[in-house]
Amino acid sequence: MNPRSCDELFHALLALDHSRQAPWGPLHGVSVACFLLQHPSRLPTDDGAMAWALLRAYIDGGLDQVNQLVGQARRGNSHRVKGNPSRVTPDAAPPHRDAPRSHFSVTIQDVAVDGTFPSAEFTERVEAWAAATVAAWSGGT
Repeated sequence: MNPRSCDELFHALLALDHSRQAPWGPLHGVSVACFLLQHPSRLPTDDGAMAWALLRAYIDGGLDQVNQLVGQARRGNSHRVKGNPSRVTPDAAPPHRDAPRSHFSVTIQDVAVDGTFPSAEFTERVEAWAAATVAAWSGGT
């Protein structure tokens, strides 16, 4: 296991994400959603609705579906929208309960490997992280 804390690993991952280089950059939203749902005290005021929607989109349709969801959210938050901007309403709302009591089978520690988030098989590790997060929040294993 990696000796670095979740926070340290998350900040290292964010630095890679913000480089906008593959494989890290394109998976930024998915990585942040996994981290937030595995650390629910950090969830934004929407109680994780957008994080949950991003993970469901990723599992159901990959990055194409995530990018469509993000595009809808950006258009809804545009300064060009007059009146009440439309919010993206996720099709599958997150379970309304506290954080899963079970342990997550895949965490940021696993995705980090040796703490450097190597590019080899990064996408597959993030897919496993997303699946484990959704499974735990859905009551699965």
